[in-house]
Amino acid sequence: MDIKDKKIILASGSPRRKELLEGLNIDFEIDTRNNFEEVYSEETPRESIPAVLSEGKSFGFHRPLEKNEILITSDTLVLCGDLVMGKPHSRDEAAQMLRVLSGREHKVITSVTVRDSSRHETVSDTAIVYFKELSDNEIDYYIDTFKPFDKAGAYGIQEWIGYIGIGKIEGSYFTIMGLPVHLVYQELLKFIG
Repeated sequence: MDIKDKKIILASGSPRRKELLEGLNIDFEIDTRNNFEEVYSEETPRESIPAVLSEGKSFGFHRPLEKNEILITSDTLVLCGDLVMGKPHSRDEAAQMLRVLSGREHKVITSVTVRDSSRHETVSDTAIVYFKELSDNEIDYYIDTFKPFDKAGAYGIQEWIGYIGIGKIEGSYFTIMGLPVHLVYQELLKFIG
């Protein structure tokens, strides 16, 4: 992808998002400085929460964007029935999340905001994940070995739990990992012009 004279900034500390954006074979830098507090209104429809948070991260970036800069922000959540799952705050919360997901299907929704100095666009993608029944031993092993405290729903599809626990997905694997790169590419093409 020819980014012309544009400077791409990924405003995320996630190693997975960095890896996925690198897969588009573009030059970018990472800048995670942000003034946004990740909160949303109770009235926010569940499926819109990632879009609200992604835009908040974009507009909470620590400085105005220069004319040639394009900022990428993103947010992911897991939705199991009516239960919204972000990142777990403790080992107990991670175990509780995985017990809820065990033997069930759930949605993973990832939103991305692409913004330059004059416009922005937020797009979202949803994938459905089907987990097998997980034993307490499997849950404990995963949490103790992989420490999934930086992951929505307390798991990473690309880790051990994904290998042994996920029987089927509908949608983009990359959306589940945290960055729907097909949508990022599509939006960047519009912004690069």
